[in-house]
Amino acid sequence: MKVILITGASSGMGHEAARMLSERGHKVYAAARRTDRMESLKQYGIVPLCVDVTSDESAEKAVDAVIAAEGRIDVLINNAGYGSFGPMECVPMEEAHRQLEVNVVGVARMTRLVLPYMRAQKSGRIVNVASVAGRTPIYFGGWYNASKYALEAISDATRMETSRFGIDVSIIEPGAVFSDWGRIAAENLKKTSEGSDYREYTDKMANVFGFLYEKNPMGMMTTCNKAAKMICKASTVKRPKARYTFGLGSGMLLTMHAILPARWFDKLQISVFENEFVNRMITNSK
Repeated sequence: MKVILITGASSGMGHEAARMLSERGHKVYAAARRTDRMESLKQYGIVPLCVDVTSDESAEKAVDAVIAAEGRIDVLINNAGYGSFGPMECVPMEEAHRQLEVNVVGVARMTRLVLPYMRAQKSGRIVNVASVAGRTPIYFGGWYNASKYALEAISDATRMETSRFGIDVSIIEPGAVFSDWGRIAAENLKKTSEGSDYREYTDKMANVFGFLYEKNPMGMMTTCNKAAKMICKASTVKRPKARYTFGLGSGMLLTMHAILPARWFDKLQISVFENEFVNRMITNSK
């Protein structure tokens, strides 16, 4: 049995991963800002914790609570995060700061708090939920891309620094996952570009995002269940990989980004989201 602390467990893949890990016999502490959305997890023996990863005090209280109850933390899963899309010129700087604070600094904050205990016990596992957007840029996702690229870097750095202490770090890199993430990203995209010269183009991308994340046409998107299984695997397998890449578009995007000239790749992404035929089909299907 492992003692596992997972953030961002109030919905989506984090919620599913917490349940799966508990059903497999592990002691799970599920952290999120909204504990009311984790009430259903209690039936599996999961302990909900109210945690804001942007707050030192909140994060410290959560880790202290787990240590007081269990005496150790074997696995930290940094799943808390969100997608804020919009033109770089238009995204307010306070929103840019928040994107980095939640997706990057929040991960570092939680990691710093558990590392002393993992070093003392000479074992530990950290699983950081990043994105394929951390290895290839996504159109109108500048600040989100920046946060996930940074998460890739600090994950690799932490793995090198802590391997001598018996600690391993893995990165989860999903492509498109069927969840509320896409709806939130599409809403942010429209909000940040309102009244700007980019609005015509962001509307087209938001249209495609909305269709994919609301309809999941032909079941082409990865389910939260499958994504949660990958998190569970990275958390418990004897010899974890450094990266787990999966989901819609992940392999294709990474390959295209690697082999195509930069400007060709730019045009490819723009054409996917601004294709008039695709947008007309989506509009007519509503």
